Amino acid sequence: MIEIESEEILAEKFKIIGGETLKGEVSIGGAKNAVLKLLAATILVKGSTKIYNVPHLTDVDIMLNVLSDLGAKCVYNKTEKSVVVDASDITSITAKYELVSKMRASFIILGALMSRCREAIVALPGGCAIGERRVDFHIKGLEALGAKIKIENGYVHAKASKLVGTDIYLDIPSVGATENLMLASVLAEGSTRIQNAAQEPEIIDLANFLNTLGADISGAGTSEIIINGVKVEDLHSVEYTTIPDRIEAGTFMAAVVATRGKAIIKNVYPAHLTFFNDKLIKMGASIKLVEPTTIEVSCKNRLNSINFVTQPYPGFPTDLQAIAMTLLTTANGVGIITESLYENRFMQVPDLRRMGADIHQDRNHAIIKGVKNLTGATVAASDLRAGAALVIAGLMANGETIVEKLHHIDRGYEEFEYKLSNLGAKIKRYNEENTGDGIISPAINIRGI
Repeated sequence: MIEIESEEILAEKFKIIGGETLKGEVSIGGAKNAVLKLLAATILVKGSTKIYNVPHLTDVDIMLNVLSDLGAKCVYNKTEKSVVVDASDITSITAKYELVSKMRASFIILGALMSRCREAIVALPGGCAIGERRVDFHIKGLEALGAKIKIENGYVHAKASKLVGTDIYLDIPSVGATENLMLASVLAEGSTRIQNAAQEPEIIDLANFLNTLGADISGAGTSEIIINGVKVEDLHSVEYTTIPDRIEAGTFMAAVVATRGKAIIKNVYPAHLTFFNDKLIKMGASIKLVEPTTIEVSCKNRLNSINFVTQPYPGFPTDLQAIAMTLLTTANGVGIITESLYENRFMQVPDLRRMGADIHQDRNHAIIKGVKNLTGATVAASDLRAGAALVIAGLMANGETIVEKLHHIDRGYEEFEYKLSNLGAKIKRYNEENTGDGIISPAINIRGI
């Protein structure tokens, strides 16, 4: 096992000198929120599975450690960005607190273990502190499939002699619940229908991956998903390539627009960002399709303010809300953001105010009056996306910005400072023992297990 958050990693900071216009090309990596679920799904197969386009992230490292702890053999190849998982032998049904507490997405292992082993003991999840994300939808769905569940001492203990397909209606289109129930239903008897299912591209990618393995799933990407159960011997080893990360793509698009730059962004699926792209264009950005997976993003003038409400896909993604707020801090006029999904997802507001932003918050509403410019300050990432938003604020600001608590950012952005530097940003990683005369690579240690 490896230590994810050592004192050295926790001490790392970004030093940013703002005011540079971003120009050039950047390539987007594999989707974090897709690949984590694909990795969990590999334990359904009594054999070896290879996944390509896997980003080099601490969250990936955590999931590999979860799988390794269950008995799977995992090898990450950094050069080709691939992972091989051999889940021929699962020797444990327990996903431990010290791993699951670090990353909420690892709770998805519950559905996969129930499908493969008919029993699972999984710690209640952790992750970014952006608000309540209940697991009762997961639990009720598994119970409907026939599982008996106890929650005690911080663990969910689920067990079933067999799982039987049924109709499941989700009160809200929860991504995690949809994915957990898809995984649990793959080897269930009969047919399962998930109604009011989440429709995110990552759901489609998981369904495509499972179907490639030999599952029988239809309707992914709509509000109704049907899973016809198969036998474990019907599943087989495959090679599969993860979709690009739409949130990373949106982040770099915003960074270019924020600095009034112009850049080519490769390995992106524009259709996954339709709502976000529309809002950027209304603010004054230009987005041109160069090739099916390549876009050109540019902005010449000061942006205009907009209003938006975060919604489940295909609406405005909550994961890009903090980043869009940063753009609004220096836009013409007044913009209003309504965060409809998580009650604590305005955690970037105090730090943006430290940089000179004029933001009034009223519960889940934020009113942003554009100022002439932001000024550099010392700020700290409170969660993954808030951290990225503060980096973009630093690129926009006059003077020097220090961004602390980079371990949050490293959960979801691969080689963030390298990619920004290649676009012309003045950004360096350093810690207290190193003053940061050069760019220091993230202290992430994904390795073969």
